[in-house]
Amino acid sequence: MVNVQQLVLWNYPTTVLLTYILLEPSWNNLTWKSLPYQFYVPLTILLPSLFIFIALAVKYSGIVKTDVAQRMSLFIPLIASFLLFNEVIQVNKIVGIIVGLVAVACSVSWGNQSSNRMRKNSIYPIIVFFGMGIIDILFKQIAQYTQIPYITSMFIVFVGAMLFAFLLLIYETQIKKKSFDKSAIVWGLFLGLFNFANIFYYMKAHRAISDNPSIVFTAMNVGVIVLGSLVGVFLFSEKLSVTNKIGLALAVLSIFLIAYL
Repeated sequence: MVNVQQLVLWNYPTTVLLTYILLEPSWNNLTWKSLPYQFYVPLTILLPSLFIFIALAVKYSGIVKTDVAQRMSLFIPLIASFLLFNEVIQVNKIVGIIVGLVAVACSVSWGNQSSNRMRKNSIYPIIVFFGMGIIDILFKQIAQYTQIPYITSMFIVFVGAMLFAFLLLIYETQIKKKSFDKSAIVWGLFLGLFNFANIFYYMKAHRAISDNPSIVFTAMNVGVIVLGSLVGVFLFSEKLSVTNKIGLALAVLSIFLIAYL
């Protein structure tokens, strides 16, 4: 079985290489003093760390609690859209956000996957909840920091995350004396392709819709629910309950209310 923690750490060389080759970050008139370290430093620590906490949450708290924590984390950036980014509060957006949150609750498979022995490990989903929300907000801050090209910012963040990830790897193998998983290298480098695409288009969306960050926050989080459910139904033949189907319909309605009315 692949070591999940090491797999996560090895995805960053791919993201760094793809960003440098395909996007060609610009260094013109860039000084180290001008960099927004208040956004870069937390992201370089949170990105690799949160991947590990998600794996721990699934392992010790169950898929359901982890799923709820990830999806409900959209509360944090949505509230930030109005409190930090001065987005104008509109009735249709408030209604859309409420509908979207109901959709999230309906989309979760409320089964018996979380046993009583897992309850004491609820700290991991809580960390995932706050971590996901904070990462969303930090990426929004970077996207709005126009003094630095966002591609350059993305490259710096990826390099920082890679360096921090390798520190974690050294800690795992040298201090905790865990075995080095060679198979994690291959799968980790492959995972980096998806990590790169996800963050790149997320930041690009924030730049394209800079005046309405709630659209990006909601579309991404609720959209993941819809896409994930469709993949589960058509590729893995999973069954959806009536509540799940209602959740999918509400998710689409939520996106429509926020983005198009």
